[in-house]
Amino acid sequence: MFAYIKGTLISSTPSTAILDVHGIGYQILIPANVFAKLPQPNNTITLHTSYIVRELSHTLYGFLDHTDCELFELLMSVTGIGPKIALSVIGHLPTHDLQQAINNHNLSAICRVPGIGKKTAERLIIELRDKIQHVSPTQPSTPLNPHSQIINDAMNALINLGYNQQVAQKAIKTTLQSTPEPLNLALLITSSLKNI
Repeated sequence: MFAYIKGTLISSTPSTAILDVHGIGYQILIPANVFAKLPQPNNTITLHTSYIVRELSHTLYGFLDHTDCELFELLMSVTGIGPKIALSVIGHLPTHDLQQAINNHNLSAICRVPGIGKKTAERLIIELRDKIQHVSPTQPSTPLNPHSQIINDAMNALINLGYNQQVAQKAIKTTLQSTPEPLNLALLITSSLKNI
């Protein structure tokens, strides 16, 4: 129903972006890698969207390119994978890495995604082995946020230290709100650890 939404970014968190489109605010759920690339508020952006209707909710999921949106919908075709886990996969594994993990039957790479266990990873590999080859890997995009790589690296560091994605995102968001420029990776990680 909604192929993409172009509007002014009002605010964002590690899991949502609010876009103003002609006076209507759209709340769009996003993966962690999109949050890291978003510009500052009041900039115009375009998010490619997937609109999912459930009995009790209507939800928009947003991505910076069409390929990730296509991959999101493909992931949801796997038995046992819903929007939350599909979003987590996209936030943690670039398309090329996911394709390689599936082709090489690399369970450990897929199991590193929060919310995916061994059985789900095996099912994902079996069900997507042929289908994922038709998805073009995304080209590395230029971050819209100049600190996006630092934010991504800090997020991965906290997750590798054993914190779950939500805890890591909340700690980084709190740190970003209180940390003056210039931002560096070591400062972001240590300050975020203090905010956990």
